[in-house]
Amino acid sequence: VQLVESGGGLVQAGGSLRLSCAASQSIFSINTMGWYRQAPGKQRELVAAITNGGSTNYADSVKGRFTISTDNAKNTVYLQMNSLKPEDTAVYYCHAGVNDRTGWNNYWGQGTQVTVSS
Repeated sequence: VQLVESGGGLVQAGGSLRLSCAASQSIFSINTMGWYRQAPGKQRELVAAITNGGSTNYADSVKGRFTISTDNAKNTVYLQMNSLKPEDTAVYYCHAGVNDRTGWNNYWGQGTQVTVSS
């Protein structure tokens, strides 16, 4: 699975951004898709995830502000980020998890920078 991200950038605190991640195959065949982020000097952390059944999971720090969604026709997952805070500054990575005959496989996008200024 190849993942191509877009939508990062620089925004002021309180602003919004939408990240997109286009997958190279039908997302129906992908068990879970999500967004992780990594700030300088910190470990990569889960931001939000969605299963191919539609179940979602969010980090406590983004609940109520971020929304993950999919467009099955475009094989794309989105992360709508509202009320952004400086602490949301990080490189955001798209993730796909696929459970197939070879076992569980993780795939990552190249990352997109999100910078929130105060």
